[in-house]
Amino acid sequence: MATETRATYCRICEAQCGMVATVRDGRLIELRPDKEHPLSTGFACQKGIAFTEVVNDPDRVLSPLRRRPDGSFEDVTWDQAMADIAKRLSEIHRRHGSGAVGWYMGNPGAFSYSHLLAVLLFSGGLGLGTHLFTASSQDSHPRIMASQLLYGVPSAVPIPDLSRTDLLVVMGANPIVSHGSLVAAPRFRDRMHDVVKRGGRVVVVDPRRTETAAQFEWLPVTPDTDALLLLSVLQVMFAEGLVDRRAADRQAVGLDWLAARCAPFTPERTATATGVPAGTVRDLARDLARTPRAVVYGRLGTCTGRSGTLTSYLIDAVNLCAGNLDVPGGSVFSRLGIPGEEWAFKALGALLRFDHRRNRSRIGGFGSLVHTEPATMLAKEMATPGDRQIRALFVSAGNPVLSVPNGAELQTAMGDLELSVGLDLYVTETTAGCDYVLPVTTMYEREDFGMLSQFFFIQPFRQATEAVAHPRGQTRTEWQIVDDLISRMALRTPAFAGLAAVRTALGIVGKTLSPRPVADALIRLGRGGDLFGLRRGGLSFGRLAQDHPHGAVVAPELPTRVLRRIVGFRGGRMRLQHQEIEAEVASLSDRQDPEGYPLRLIGMREARSENSWMHNSPLLMRGDRGPRALMHVEDAEARGISDGDEVTVRSPYGSITLPAALTTDIVAGAVAIPHGWGHNGRGGWRLANGVGGANVNRLTSSDPADIEALSGMAWLTGVPIEVEAAP
Repeated sequence: MATETRATYCRICEAQCGMVATVRDGRLIELRPDKEHPLSTGFACQKGIAFTEVVNDPDRVLSPLRRRPDGSFEDVTWDQAMADIAKRLSEIHRRHGSGAVGWYMGNPGAFSYSHLLAVLLFSGGLGLGTHLFTASSQDSHPRIMASQLLYGVPSAVPIPDLSRTDLLVVMGANPIVSHGSLVAAPRFRDRMHDVVKRGGRVVVVDPRRTETAAQFEWLPVTPDTDALLLLSVLQVMFAEGLVDRRAADRQAVGLDWLAARCAPFTPERTATATGVPAGTVRDLARDLARTPRAVVYGRLGTCTGRSGTLTSYLIDAVNLCAGNLDVPGGSVFSRLGIPGEEWAFKALGALLRFDHRRNRSRIGGFGSLVHTEPATMLAKEMATPGDRQIRALFVSAGNPVLSVPNGAELQTAMGDLELSVGLDLYVTETTAGCDYVLPVTTMYEREDFGMLSQFFFIQPFRQATEAVAHPRGQTRTEWQIVDDLISRMALRTPAFAGLAAVRTALGIVGKTLSPRPVADALIRLGRGGDLFGLRRGGLSFGRLAQDHPHGAVVAPELPTRVLRRIVGFRGGRMRLQHQEIEAEVASLSDRQDPEGYPLRLIGMREARSENSWMHNSPLLMRGDRGPRALMHVEDAEARGISDGDEVTVRSPYGSITLPAALTTDIVAGAVAIPHGWGHNGRGGWRLANGVGGANVNRLTSSDPADIEALSGMAWLTGVPIEVEAAP
């Protein structure tokens, strides 16, 4: 038997650590960290190492499955599956148009360039009315919306310059467990400790003493009050003259307007709500303004509350006013370095802003954000009659029955569809209700290049990989499935007709339609690329994968003083003044807490979980696994609850039962419950089903009135709850 080792990289999360795969006769048998990787330098988390068990999982779907009338599945050939799907989809489109079709793409799709391009090709080629949903509306839409407002370009997402900062303020993130989000920083923990080693500080603002907060300075805060805290930080900066007005005016328009909006929110006024003493707020504001290299970094916890867009906006406003935007050690921007990139992104930003104003979701009237709709509305888009009612749904690399609010509503709505197709590694709680489940390759069975990640690496870095193992069974990539489906469909939209012509032309010369030239062009034209032969020794996809298997650093550090080239507005200055932001600030004082729900729900990351899709790995499921309701000992004592007791957690929207875990490492009044659980036996993953667990999203709302209006973000943090001992 032939055994070989091949360098590649992990695509579970943004860190994308280097891995070395041991392969025997085309089968993956082991993964270990790559010591020669320039950024991760021999680090990989337990999820990355355990992924061999996912690739070789006996519960993995390896052939196309068709659901029988009794709900069970039978194996069918690819030809049988694709012919029937194409026929039924063509008929649905003929009768109802593109608005009758929806696609939901889960988080892993963002880490596969071919998967992403396949979904965009299908949804865009089918027609402008096609519904597109992604996991971003449970994760990052407020951050994207804030960038669209501030910079005019939704993709202009600043990241913390970890390698050069001396004060890192982390809000609503737990990077020791998550390894960073909307920032690609392998060895995030070590980078934070490096800040301290060079004499700096790391301050973690969170309702819970997370694994990250436990290693640095913890600043406790009441759930879902981050916007108030940031407003009071800005109030101090303006009131005490800590803002360099001339410097800030060169970067932004509307500074006086912002100062007026912040003026009422003194630290004394916000302290009761946030739980942060006024003196602490003043010290934080002064430290951010007076430390030459400082940055505020916020992630999931700052996006999932009722004011996610406002909070993301205010984080950038604090960095601006403290003099820490677009400077070394502050909040910086990454770009590919492609000729004409500046104008291309400005044009794209203008198009997406127009799309946001023009296209509103059928349910709730939410503006299209990067041409997607809120996934929380997915069930209602299927169940509500009328024009553009979804009648056919595709779900790829996602499990929305567990990941969106009110999964039971979605599960019921899927039962009334005319066609539903899942593209997944497993039969999950979602794909169990699909007419077909189509088997897809894992990350190690396909080539790849982190196309989206290029905008989030803390150091300009390129890595491409060929497939290191043979596809198991009859699995195919999402691109292959979509390409096959389009070629079989009876309808010929202009885009699909054009594809057919290209496919025919390529076939004449013995080639197939592939997305690889897109990734190759980005590498060739970008920083370090060969410019299609004009730059000797430059990179291409093939050269990167073959000659630089561990990846290549293409610049020593991220560029700064680039804001004018990033901003999509005329004049190159960010815009602070927006009616939408003014309305959000005003709404902070209008909120009424419901009676009978004195506690507040927050989420939490787990080191051995990745949303819902790695709960079938024996290595990750060792020991006493399953979710717990983490609550303060004082809250538990007042309710007669002891550690380990079964408790019922109820909200105005639903209830769940699970064990309680008591601690003092959380603010009183907050309860932390991890997401991704709730395996109910419908799926085909036996180990996950054996643990089950409670689905925390049963406590959240799918009412359009409860969705963040600006971005369509689900409300997942600060949800009012009560906890009581279970009968």
